Amino acid sequence: MADARFARQVRLPGFGEPGQARLAAARVVVVGAGGLGCAVLPVLSATGIGELVVVDDDLVEVTNLHRQVLYGPEDVGRAKAEVAAERLHSPVEAVVTRVTPENVDALVAGATLVVDGTDDPDARYALDDACAAAGIPLVWGSAVGFGGQVGVAQPSGPRWRDLFPHRPAPGTLATCETAGVLPSLCTTVGGAMATEAIKLLTGVGRPLIGRLLVIDASSASVREIAYGAADETGTDEDEGTMTDIEEISPAATARLLEDGADVTLLDVREPWEAEIAALPGSVLIPLGELPERVGELDRGRPVIAYCHGGVRSMAAAKQLAAAGLQVRSMAGGIDGWSRTVDPTLPRY
Repeated sequence: MADARFARQVRLPGFGEPGQARLAAARVVVVGAGGLGCAVLPVLSATGIGELVVVDDDLVEVTNLHRQVLYGPEDVGRAKAEVAAERLHSPVEAVVTRVTPENVDALVAGATLVVDGTDDPDARYALDDACAAAGIPLVWGSAVGFGGQVGVAQPSGPRWRDLFPHRPAPGTLATCETAGVLPSLCTTVGGAMATEAIKLLTGVGRPLIGRLLVIDASSASVREIAYGAADETGTDEDEGTMTDIEEISPAATARLLEDGADVTLLDVREPWEAEIAALPGSVLIPLGELPERVGELDRGRPVIAYCHGGVRSMAAAKQLAAAGLQVRSMAGGIDGWSRTVDPTLPRY
């Protein structure tokens, strides 16, 4: 064996010297040196990745230190990518920049695999598109509050856009700043992301392609949800500006349902989302299928449409209103319901 450092991983069934050689030949670009990046980077660095690149334009802040374990108080104000590169035990290239549609192709060029640990949906959509165009696998993860997700976007298989075909409106997604984050959740999610990267690079195991890993740290539960290609009729437009549609709050919706109001509760999310959490008695028709399935709804009953955060339900409400139905959109979606009506309902 060329290097005793890797003896324990080389002994794994199916790994061997060929797997180690594939790691040594790989160029991995890790986007985001925050809570998830700080968990992913030391693992990948220690496994013997040939070229490791970290991309991030953020500076270290005091509020980062409880979960971003590569940094200390003395690093506040410094570029995260540069500090992370200094702290790792193998050479790492630091790129201090933000991912944009203009630079994303250049950032992923020549990569064997890309890991996305950002909390920026615009960056993730851009990375998903660029990696698909370049034929590069994308490992992604998220961690907010007590909940985390891990997935793999494969150019030849389901992608990030298949999970989230409709871009959320600005300000509708929960963030660590607004919802907090359990520090150990970042370690758990980041470790799972690193595992997926190693599996893809070495060919060991079964990667999370077409499968979403959902982690709930508060209940110590892990679920796997299968998904496929999204409906191609969907739109990526931001529908959050349709102010002509009346909205109703989750609390007001709950009161109506408790009073026995004769309404149709319409869930316009994807089936995998409904498996995580759904409101009792609701009818599931994904937004991309709504034009063909609107006839399934009772035109004599008012409709309250809901989604995850209130963006897709507004788009659905616009379609239904144009079709002559009486409809309102539930502001804040099922995530708002979990926060204001029923905290026991899982969040994602």
